[in-house]
Amino acid sequence: MELLNILLMAGQGEAKGGAGLNMVIMLGMVAVLYFFMIRPQMKKAKQQKEFTASVGDGDNIITISGVHGKIIRSNEDGTMQVELGRNNVVKMERSAISMEMTKAMQEKANKEVATNA
Repeated sequence: MELLNILLMAGQGEAKGGAGLNMVIMLGMVAVLYFFMIRPQMKKAKQQKEFTASVGDGDNIITISGVHGKIIRSNEDGTMQVELGRNNVVKMERSAISMEMTKAMQEKANKEVATNA
């Protein structure tokens, strides 16, 4: 934010012909911000939402806090019952599933199966 103020103040001392250059610089900064920060974040959020919707009963998961479990039942209110151990079931939000950790766990299991076969 401070960089923006500095650029705006620098533009005030220039001749009238420099206003177009300031506008190009500002548009360039907005474009860089969008393509390198906002757009990838939106894409990642969309992938996380699709992943949590695709996870179903019987899937092994890892939560954002690192707890491993198996989905026993999905509820209609957006929650699910997850078995953490024998006779240890908790109710948690679907949004608590970690996409990265769960995929990493599944890839590791697939590699182990491939090496054992």
